[in-house]
Amino acid sequence: MHFDATFFAFVGLILFFVLIAYLKVPGMMAKGLDERANKISNELAEAKRLREEAQQLLTEYQRKRKDAESEAASIVAAAEREAAMLTAEAKQKTEEYVARRTLITEQKIAQAEAEAVQAVRAAAVDLAISAAEKVIATRNDTATQSALFAQAIGDVKTRLN
Repeated sequence: MHFDATFFAFVGLILFFVLIAYLKVPGMMAKGLDERANKISNELAEAKRLREEAQQLLTEYQRKRKDAESEAASIVAAAEREAAMLTAEAKQKTEEYVARRTLITEQKIAQAEAEAVQAVRAAAVDLAISAAEKVIATRNDTATQSALFAQAIGDVKTRLN
């Protein structure tokens, strides 16, 4: 019998398959593939868990952001109300101050007018008295002076009673 190269290649292939079966290569390959599949499934589970955590964190941060925005809006609104109150209060105080200053100024003006009128009257009275004294001094003699003195005393008595 004559063995050619094909026969030896076939025997080599058979021996190769027997050696692979003897060394349990298919089991090791299956075990390696199973381990890799388990590793991939664990990584997928971990990725899913991390995604859920990230989603929860995102939801929590969005809620916190909304809370912070609403709190900021309420702070701004309160500040605006307070600013409006302070502005109104300052305006009212300014108006009251202006009204008081105007009243005081009007009172001072009225007092100055009254003092000016009194000063003019006093000057007019002094001028009238001095003019009357000059006229009386030039026209009166002792008899007229006595009569005027008596008349003045009578006028004073009637006014006092």
